[in-house]
Amino acid sequence: MRFEFATAARIVFGEGTAAETAEAARSMGRRLLLVTGGSDRAVAACGAIEPAVRMRVQREPEIEQVREWAEAGRAARADVVLAIGGGSVLDTGKALAGLMTNPGDALDYLEVIGKGKPIERPAAPLIAVPTTAGTGSEVTRNAVLASPAHRVKASLRSAYLLPRLAVIDPELTLSLRPETTAASGLDALTQLIEAYVSVRANPMTDRLCADGIPRAARALPRVWDDPRDGEARRDMAWSSLLSGMALANAGLGAVHGFAAPIGGMFPAPHGAVCAALLPHAMEINIRALRSRDGEGTALARYRQVAQWLTGDPAAGAEDGAVWAGKLCRKLEIPPLSRYGVDYASAAALAAQAAKASSMKGNPIALSGDELAELVTRAI
Repeated sequence: MRFEFATAARIVFGEGTAAETAEAARSMGRRLLLVTGGSDRAVAACGAIEPAVRMRVQREPEIEQVREWAEAGRAARADVVLAIGGGSVLDTGKALAGLMTNPGDALDYLEVIGKGKPIERPAAPLIAVPTTAGTGSEVTRNAVLASPAHRVKASLRSAYLLPRLAVIDPELTLSLRPETTAASGLDALTQLIEAYVSVRANPMTDRLCADGIPRAARALPRVWDDPRDGEARRDMAWSSLLSGMALANAGLGAVHGFAAPIGGMFPAPHGAVCAALLPHAMEINIRALRSRDGEGTALARYRQVAQWLTGDPAAGAEDGAVWAGKLCRKLEIPPLSRYGVDYASAAALAAQAAKASSMKGNPIALSGDELAELVTRAI
């Protein structure tokens, strides 16, 4: 048996830990590039921050915007990056940290639509402080960028992009809007499930998923019912962290294979896309496994997932997909049609998803018809 495991150089977890961030940033550099979303409250919770330059992320990062900001960071002689926000903010911070220290353009390093060259120089030190419990981006090695020209999302990917420090303070998630809580939480749960059934799963990621899946299954309905439930918020922040470490080392599957093309072609938030697709991807994967790999280990893994989700030790694989569908209805997850996805786009989306890097981890190769059915069901 051989596998590798990589994550952020240092992780700090717990209520109130955000207050340690400013001092940590000062220990890593003299001129700070601050990347934030819309929450000044979260920035204030991180201590007395004095940035040389600040970037506000209003939407998922696009190549042109990141290109301009990387040049601004170089011009300001920034030598440390602090990203405080959701997954889009953290991805922007990772991209800037890598591009500020490496020559050339973002397209030189992007997968799929770029040259895919390796990032050869260490990134600027990066501190990642998530304010949602979903993406796990604070411990992953890739940054997803949108290309409106190509109508797709693609990743910068390198071990150099792993943050120097990840600070996970569950208190920063207490004021999340219900729809953000739902979408980001289901993104974390999806990542845990896909990493567990992935063809690249390993003993370390299995242990992360074994803790995270049942924990998220219990906590997510609770934070929906009571957003101020501190224990459930802590469990979701922890599950999100586990999901990031798991996906970074085991890969993902069909849900995330679709997330990039859907997000590139339509104004659909990543977490909402994953949430809409999850129960259908589980059901179609299980059906394909029963018909073509019924004796393999993946079906047994889906049974284990179902038992964790439902709390029933006798649950079968399909029971997990049913449970996921019920949770999506409880959390009022909208169909993909809410974001303009239509049936006419299904074949094109399926073709793009089949080529996505995330699809390589799916436990079974799905046919074009199965992929089209998956996205059609979510519309």
